[in-house]
Amino acid sequence: MNFGEQFLWVIYPYVALTIFVLGHIYRYNKDKLGWTARSSELLEKRSLWWGSMLFHIGILAVVGGHVSGLLIPKAFFESIGVNEHMYHMAAVYGGGPAGLVTLAGILILTLRRFGNDRVFAVSSMADLVVVLMVLVEVSLGLASTITNVLSIGSFDYRETIGPWFRGLLFLQPDVSLMVTVPLVFKLHVAVGFGIFAVWPFTRLVHVWSMPIEYINRAYIQYFSRDLKAKSFH
Repeated sequence: MNFGEQFLWVIYPYVALTIFVLGHIYRYNKDKLGWTARSSELLEKRSLWWGSMLFHIGILAVVGGHVSGLLIPKAFFESIGVNEHMYHMAAVYGGGPAGLVTLAGILILTLRRFGNDRVFAVSSMADLVVVLMVLVEVSLGLASTITNVLSIGSFDYRETIGPWFRGLLFLQPDVSLMVTVPLVFKLHVAVGFGIFAVWPFTRLVHVWSMPIEYINRAYIQYFSRDLKAKSFH
């Protein structure tokens, strides 16, 4: 196996995941006040609402599909009666629409980020880079789905990318599994790890923030200045 393959499918993923973990730890300790999505809703609301709604609905379904396809072995599905055809139909008719919804959402958000002068003016370089990376990644994901539909029977990512990814998590990556993978899938994987690498330094950190403490937070009490002044008379 040449060095290029070793770098792409062993070194690069581990570097990206290391930055992902250590970067989050560093930012949480050094930039707690900046740990936010930095909403620009006050500058423009309508396209933000539509783009954000579509993107978040779609991405949840997409992530679910990736978890089932990459982390759950093909043999498990076969053991519960889900054959290749059934899984393929679920991926096409479930993953396809989810990908389109996600793409519509990120397209709206990208056009808003670059096309609205006020939003663009307050956007950092990280904001611009990450929205473009997500747009490219979603587009590659849809292209991968189309490739998978057209190449049914000749390529199965559950026998190549899936085992490779699980091996990566268990520190036993098999580079040979990625050699015959179609280019569009390789690009999808590579850009995905790139997003993991920049994640801690962008607004994407808000994914891990849930206002759980807000539920038990004490009520904020407001007092009228007039009433307060009268109480001294």
